[in-house]
Amino acid sequence: MSIKILIADDQRLFRQGLKSLLEQEDDLVVIGEAADGQDAFTLAQKQTPDIILMDVEMPKLDGISATQMILERNQNIKILMLSVHNEDERVIAALRAGASGYILKDADHSEFVRIIRSTHAGEKITSPFLANLAPTAPRIQGAPETDEDMEKEIAERTSLTEREKEMLRLLLQGKSNKEISALTYVSTDTVKSHLQNIYKKLGVKSRLEVVALFLKEKH
Repeated sequence: MSIKILIADDQRLFRQGLKSLLEQEDDLVVIGEAADGQDAFTLAQKQTPDIILMDVEMPKLDGISATQMILERNQNIKILMLSVHNEDERVIAALRAGASGYILKDADHSEFVRIIRSTHAGEKITSPFLANLAPTAPRIQGAPETDEDMEKEIAERTSLTEREKEMLRLLLQGKSNKEISALTYVSTDTVKSHLQNIYKKLGVKSRLEVVALFLKEKH
């Protein structure tokens, strides 16, 4: 059975190129294209794709809002965010909204296909072009919902300094380095230094991988 894919990206050339590449595979079929988040939401209701490849930033309705709205209505759809780099704070918000992961836009053809197939099958994926940050279930369950829950989660699962915990809490809220700098009254360079220490202590390489530690489904 073919995997039905919806591509949502405001760049027509990228959509067309990606569609052409994906449809070289016998088990992949692109059932629709959307140029903005509103179209993605509408098409998702009409065509019920298995996988949506969703750009983070689009006109009318951004990819984050579209992801949340789609999954509120159909939790069986799996959404992979498309990003140009792996430090995009907006991807964190999309993952909190229920996206299954993200793919870097410079991923090669074979990696795109492998990631899509593995995501559809609910398999754990390891790739330099993707962070598989969500559980196999379509929606993230058990993520800290309130500041109190988040503080408890951080305290239980880390041995960070109080300052690092503060930085981590803001990072988990989806704050950018600039926003963290303004809220903590330190320079962005200092924020970067603290975040690097946090990454090292937690054994991760990026802010998105940090989010993975706190947005996993609890059993």
